[in-house]
Amino acid sequence: MSEWWTYRPSDFLMFSPRIYWRLFASINESFWPLQPLVIALALAWLARARAHRVAAGALALAVAVVAWAFLWQRFAPINWPARGFAIAFAVLAVLLVALSIGPALRGTSRWPRRRFGGALIAWALLGQPLLAPAFGRPWLQAEVFALAPDPTAIATLGWLLLVEADGRSRIVVRLAVLIASLWLAASAAMLATMGSWQALVPATALLGSCLARMSIHDLRRRATPPLR
Repeated sequence: MSEWWTYRPSDFLMFSPRIYWRLFASINESFWPLQPLVIALALAWLARARAHRVAAGALALAVAVVAWAFLWQRFAPINWPARGFAIAFAVLAVLLVALSIGPALRGTSRWPRRRFGGALIAWALLGQPLLAPAFGRPWLQAEVFALAPDPTAIATLGWLLLVEADGRSRIVVRLAVLIASLWLAASAAMLATMGSWQALVPATALLGSCLARMSIHDLRRRATPPLR
């Protein structure tokens, strides 16, 4: 029993950091040269930020690609919990499809959600790929939206901050937020276990998303005791 005290969290990893980052090189090689086109189309939508149904459908496709091509085909063989997340991402894709064909979504009027949601999407498209060279990895291992889970989940959370829904669609939105948030929490824990400072990225995105979703009005209402 005394030997258990000598173990560290990294000892329970089923793969090495080198193998993990090589997964991104594998998927980038398979889909090249679609990455610049996907990012350009996403930035064009972000400049308009109006076609919410189109964005939901596009996000559904991106999430489905990540679920199959990365989580199921590449990550699951070296890390069995990835199968569960692949299924969760597939469910997330279905939820996004439901939002794209359901009642019309409306843009939020809350400025913290608009600003931080747009910042998350911009980061997922342009900032996340830069982490590879920033941390001394080759460009081929860059994490690209619609292929890698972190930027795809971050962009999804960002878009979910930009929209609001009523009735059953609100439940769909909450479930989508939950799935994307669970992945970012798991990714932050995994990266921290790998000893990478990049764990701060999904953790910050998750925390910021939670704070932005709580409007100033909601904070004041919770802080003010009810009148008796």
